[in-house]
Amino acid sequence: MTILSHVLVTALGVNILNLAGNDVLYAYTFGVLPDLDHIVKIPNYLKDNGFKFVRKYPWRTFLQEPVMLLPIAVFSLVVASFVPFLFFGIHLLLDYLISYEKKPLSPFFGYSTKGIFKNTKDIYKEGFILLTVVVCLILLS
Repeated sequence: MTILSHVLVTALGVNILNLAGNDVLYAYTFGVLPDLDHIVKIPNYLKDNGFKFVRKYPWRTFLQEPVMLLPIAVFSLVVASFVPFLFFGIHLLLDYLISYEKKPLSPFFGYSTKGIFKNTKDIYKEGFILLTVVVCLILLS
């Protein structure tokens, strides 16, 4: 999913759950910021492709895989809030809807998958998510 989808879905979650204070910070941190791990892949991308645009480049690191649910669950227990675990789970779900390569057991095993709903174009999946979120946000305002 794009950053826009993650931001809007996180905003909807914050709105629906009436979050405040640190929980809002946790929601955006674990709902949106996991995509910052793409930054560490920039040197590899430039080395492999230069400045040309390559679709479906494997930007993900293990920091965006289900294996991270365990340390985030521990963090959630420490801060006594379900929000980090929930919003990271939502981030994962959104990412697994899109059909680029994911390695759910990384860094321990090399198994990879292309996500769920493989026969539906990514643009339709993302469009449906965005439309649904925008409608929900309008109805909740």
